[in-house]
Amino acid sequence: MSQKIDTKIELSLVITGQEEIHQLNFTYLGKDRPTDVLSFPMLTESRSKYGNRAHFVTAPDNKKHLGEVIISYPQAASQAREHHHPVEREMAILIIHGMLHLLGFDHKKTAPKQDMQRLETKILGSLEESLE
Repeated sequence: MSQKIDTKIELSLVITGQEEIHQLNFTYLGKDRPTDVLSFPMLTESRSKYGNRAHFVTAPDNKKHLGEVIISYPQAASQAREHHHPVEREMAILIIHGMLHLLGFDHKKTAPKQDMQRLETKILGSLEESLE
């Protein structure tokens, strides 16, 4: 499932450390380990994976508030070293990945995972072209 966004949108981006993302991953997803990126959707259609644990207030400013993307900087730096590219590129990849989750994309199934990866690559390519 993906969301079509036809208006201005906002999201929160939080850069944090391993301990905080580990705690969030455990509290909200039941996974007792750190991770690279977490997404917490605010759109009601995207909240089902968090069950009743996600309670958000809808702001009255007529903007779509997608939610919050939380990235572990130490994890991003480690992954950048593993992939032999700058940490800035890894951060961009994680931001894109988190935003796609906020828009309703899921990579738990094989076909959607491949679709999501293709879209991430396309978006990253567009961003890199615009910076040249």
